[in-house]
Amino acid sequence: MADMNGKNISSSELHELEIFGSRVNKYGANFAFYKTDGELALLLKSGRFDSNRELLKKYGQQALNQNSHTDQTKDFFSQVMQFGDTNHVMAVILNSSCFNTRRGEAVGVAMIDVGEASPAHIVKTGTDAGDANPMRIGNKYFVEMLGLLAKQFQNKMESEKQIEMVSTELARVYEELVLLHKISTNMRVTEADSNFLQMACDSLTEIIFVEGIAVLLEKTIENEQQLVIAAGSGLIDMDEQMAAILHGRIIEEINSGKEALLDSEVDSPFRYDWPDNIRNIIAVPLCGKEKVESHIAGRIKNDNYIIGFMVAINRVGKQDFDSTDVKLFNSVASGCAVFIENGRLFKDLKELFIGSLKALTSSIDAKDKYTHGHSERVAFISRWIAERLSEHEPLKEEEINEIYMAGLLHDIGKIGIDEAVLRKNGRLTEQEFARIKTHPSIGAGILREIKQMREIVSGVLCHHERVDGKGYPNGLTGEKIPLTGKIVGLADSFDAMTSKRTYRDAMTVEQALAEIEKGLGTQFDEKIGRIFLDSDVYSLWDSIRDGLGEITQSGVYAEYDTAAVETLIR
Repeated sequence: MADMNGKNISSSELHELEIFGSRVNKYGANFAFYKTDGELALLLKSGRFDSNRELLKKYGQQALNQNSHTDQTKDFFSQVMQFGDTNHVMAVILNSSCFNTRRGEAVGVAMIDVGEASPAHIVKTGTDAGDANPMRIGNKYFVEMLGLLAKQFQNKMESEKQIEMVSTELARVYEELVLLHKISTNMRVTEADSNFLQMACDSLTEIIFVEGIAVLLEKTIENEQQLVIAAGSGLIDMDEQMAAILHGRIIEEINSGKEALLDSEVDSPFRYDWPDNIRNIIAVPLCGKEKVESHIAGRIKNDNYIIGFMVAINRVGKQDFDSTDVKLFNSVASGCAVFIENGRLFKDLKELFIGSLKALTSSIDAKDKYTHGHSERVAFISRWIAERLSEHEPLKEEEINEIYMAGLLHDIGKIGIDEAVLRKNGRLTEQEFARIKTHPSIGAGILREIKQMREIVSGVLCHHERVDGKGYPNGLTGEKIPLTGKIVGLADSFDAMTSKRTYRDAMTVEQALAEIEKGLGTQFDEKIGRIFLDSDVYSLWDSIRDGLGEITQSGVYAEYDTAAVETLIR
């Protein structure tokens, strides 16, 4: 029976500990979990004897104290300790992983109590308490069990943190790319400089909070060329003299190899003299390729010319501007410079975004050499199916683009799956297959955090569902499976069947089509599957196999990528 108090333990973690504890109970021992805050959060009893709660708390704290005094360079976790006069309580630290260190942060102590009276106790081999086949085992078995539990717990925490980091980073990068795309799409020839630059400043400060920001450009005032504020907001004041001084300092910094002028007194005194209201400052140049008739525009490395600069003071929420801020400021400043020179950044930004997505999908495909290029092929096949479907029923171009993007990202959740499982030769165990089956949910969880990608989440989540309800992760049936999931699932299956795997050779197109025909109404949606089978599949096959290089060079993929990105950001 269980005596538990899990206020600060997640339900999934508590459930896993309960499962482990129930296994321990079958061998006549009790299981407990002691949290770092001094609370005995879980006590599972076998019924053979009662454990002393206060004594378990004492041993749990002693284990944590030993942990705190252990050499920080050693891996203390997964080392099992024993307590009591007869070593009847075994304990191990459970920890969360800290990246870039060998040591993590303890979250609690798992303990097995075999009872003071029996250091080697009776264990029933059956589930029936009256089983007549008892055997005696010592504590060594329980020590091994606890060691495995600690390693399993640590691996799980590492995986969860990796997923969280990827989700956070992808959301941040996407937010920045949306900003850069917004700037790019507002580069209209008829737009006034002041309106565009003001929009750039306002948009940038929605991501990076500052007390003041300004863009300075060269203007002719009373027949004199001066650097003046063309746009900005907040508490910033820049007269002609200060602007000239800052301009000279930026040229000096850039020519010395820096990406920006950064100055603060956080880690050391200011390198330059600034007005009293400035605590920290960042300034980045607006660079042009063309030489201009100007007494001010300064020439820098790579034969570029500074035609103005963006400056911001007093970072809010951080002590100072960091390298991430520098990159984003430089990106926005570059956009402004291109606008001023009547250029356009839109194409480059879209390529940057789709390149980031493809780099991500390529890193996933790279986990398994047999799935190289799988994500791009599934995206291409998914779009093919969607276009054939649009010939029979209304389907907006926007929906087709979303289906393409869902195909491209359908396996993003595999970033949370161990490479050893993905690359395993031979049949997977039930546990390994259960882990594989979590990748749609992991992928949906990552993309769900990005508002602009929520329309493709259903396709990522449901691409392994079957119309007969035997799919995963939710066992959906028939019309409960979203259209995108049905299409991407069919495309994924076709590419998987026609690709070589560790456990089998690739099928021929004829064999794959026969399998799809056989699966209509069970694995595949009958209508979508029939539309695919009735289409010119051999033309599709030639495109994705023999003609893949030509298609890439002709820009077909790029056109699809561009259209998909525009749909997401719009």
